[in-house]
Amino acid sequence: MTDDELNIRQIVKACLESLGGWEVVLAASAQEGLVKAVSEKPDAILLDVMMPEMDGLVLLRQLQVNPVTQSIPVVFLTGRLSLTEPQRFQRLGVKGSIAKPFNSLTLVPQIANALGWNLQT
Repeated sequence: MTDDELNIRQIVKACLESLGGWEVVLAASAQEGLVKAVSEKPDAILLDVMMPEMDGLVLLRQLQVNPVTQSIPVVFLTGRLSLTEPQRFQRLGVKGSIAKPFNSLTLVPQIANALGWNLQT
């Protein structure tokens, strides 16, 4: 999970770990997210779009051209409403987009749905 806001990272991590049972690796910046994506090779990336220095769209392009990370599915977590339109995020090559503010209780199912993952009940 890459987001520049500490509160968001902590809330998302708690939700995904406690409600989804998923292991979460956090990154505070796009550059840190890129390094961790290469070293950790996560099953998926939840990516904030608006970050200082390098935004999520630039990070997405870097992930897509790197052979190590290009197959990792990406879901946006964004306050930019234009990026929550299905045709827009599909054109960018992301699996889905979740608008901020988000509902912490529905975050896991939203991510799983975007990725086509079945949730264990």
